[in-house]
Amino acid sequence: MKYRVTIDGREREVDVTIAPSGAIAVTLDGAKVDGEVRPVPGGVSVRLGARVHDVIVANAGGDEVQLAAGAARAVAHVLSERARADRKRAGGGASAKELRAPMPGRVVRVLCAAGESVTAGQPLVVVEAMKMENELRAPGDATIAQVHVSEGASVEGRALLVTFG
Repeated sequence: MKYRVTIDGREREVDVTIAPSGAIAVTLDGAKVDGEVRPVPGGVSVRLGARVHDVIVANAGGDEVQLAAGAARAVAHVLSERARADRKRAGGGASAKELRAPMPGRVVRVLCAAGESVTAGQPLVVVEAMKMENELRAPGDATIAQVHVSEGASVEGRALLVTFG
């Protein structure tokens, strides 16, 4: 399946084929890499070529995915070819109406307020989970309808943090 993945403003085309055995073939911007994916507690172990990474993957709402591998963290926006086509037919823009916690944790900072206009990728809430701070960002240009958490609050995984109007 083909995807558009954007990390740190850099958009890449990724085509992933997964065999029943767990073997994967990934084409990244036209370059093919063979590998394997195995589930491990809290995430997946990914081998691409000779490199192996244990990755924690959490959906943060909309097309946003939080990734953590060791000390490295990233927020990726992932859209399948089908979702991109649907979004274009609908007139573009993000369709997410809410932002949810990717995993249980503690709200460290709230960087937005009700009524505020935000842009795609703008940091909204920082949640500390598993001793790492996860900066959760706006999935698209929107207006904040309501902020449902405050700094210091404990949240469960998938807890509603922000709704967009």
